[in-house]
Amino acid sequence: MTQPPGFDDVTTSHLVCKLHKSLYGLKQAPRAWNDRFTKFLPLLGFQHTYSDSSLFVKTVDSGIVILLLYVDDIIITGNADAAMQQVISALTKEFDIKDLGDLHFFMGIQISRTAHGLCLSQSKYILDLLTKTEMLESKSCETPCLPYNRLLKDDGAPYTNPTLYRSVVGALQYLTFTRPDIAFSVNQVCQFMQQPMIAHFTAVKRILRYLKGTIHHGLTYSQGPLQLKAFSDADWAGDPNDRRSTTGMAVFLGNNPISWSSKKQLTVSRSSTEAEYRALSSTSAELDWIKQLLVFLQVPLTSPPVLFCDNLSTIALAFNPVQHQRTKHIEVDVHFVRERVAKKQLSLQFVSSKEQFADILTKGLSSPLFRTHCTNLMLRASNHVFAGG
Repeated sequence: MTQPPGFDDVTTSHLVCKLHKSLYGLKQAPRAWNDRFTKFLPLLGFQHTYSDSSLFVKTVDSGIVILLLYVDDIIITGNADAAMQQVISALTKEFDIKDLGDLHFFMGIQISRTAHGLCLSQSKYILDLLTKTEMLESKSCETPCLPYNRLLKDDGAPYTNPTLYRSVVGALQYLTFTRPDIAFSVNQVCQFMQQPMIAHFTAVKRILRYLKGTIHHGLTYSQGPLQLKAFSDADWAGDPNDRRSTTGMAVFLGNNPISWSSKKQLTVSRSSTEAEYRALSSTSAELDWIKQLLVFLQVPLTSPPVLFCDNLSTIALAFNPVQHQRTKHIEVDVHFVRERVAKKQLSLQFVSSKEQFADILTKGLSSPLFRTHCTNLMLRASNHVFAGG
């Protein structure tokens, strides 16, 4: 470290200080603190899962204690109050930490409690983003993108400030943690980071205008049955630039969405069945990961997960033991899903396109259908008012 102001030696100004340990404020300090913290937790009886290296669980006679760690921010919860207080006391003795009480704000996410459950939103984050982009006084719109519209790679003139474009789009990516309604729109604008056009930035501003009208919207979570279900969908050859398909998936625990994704597939699919099957395989892998996580959290699942798909050919392919010539190039995905269906670890069911919750994650929709799927994803306005910085 260079000699700090006020402590520098003029006669040895060319020398630097050798650090015997990391100091707060330096780049390596959070990582060093995190490493020490994670080594201390096993001494308190915590275990971590390979499904999520930042999640720790301690089992006691009266229940469990769950600790979630992100660098130096900690969430502690569980159903054993006495054990939780013991953990907090032990951590306070070992580290210089502050107990902030009930959870209200974590990593830019606001958490509010209602009579029906929890509401997660990022209202303050949206306000800061709108202020940064000077869109706070803009006119709002009903959807984050035009219905069934796709962006072209070379559409118009290049945007003159690509740094601003990348900064705003990067900020929008973090916002999808509590706003699955903008996941597809953000996925579209993320594909033009290298050379954005004016039309692409116009699409970004439409997302911001939509957020302007839905600042206080967030996810609502309430008690319900512990049934794991998922919706899988694909927009076959929807990207006009390379004709790749878009995978959309939404995973629910009961009526509560716990995982979602809108992602362009890595290869071109030769048919809608193939595109849907690739989406089915990706969703199955996500369900496997969530099942492992729930087992670690001691959440019992009384029945296998249900995976809904709106393509009958794809469902038939998952049940058919015959390997057809036309599907041999996707045989890994075929066997991955078929094996779970055969072992009754996964239940496939047909759902109509109108009730396909993942449809909002694969394409732009008209306003009435878009609002319907927002309701399906438990998105609604929150009365939470955040105070402070």
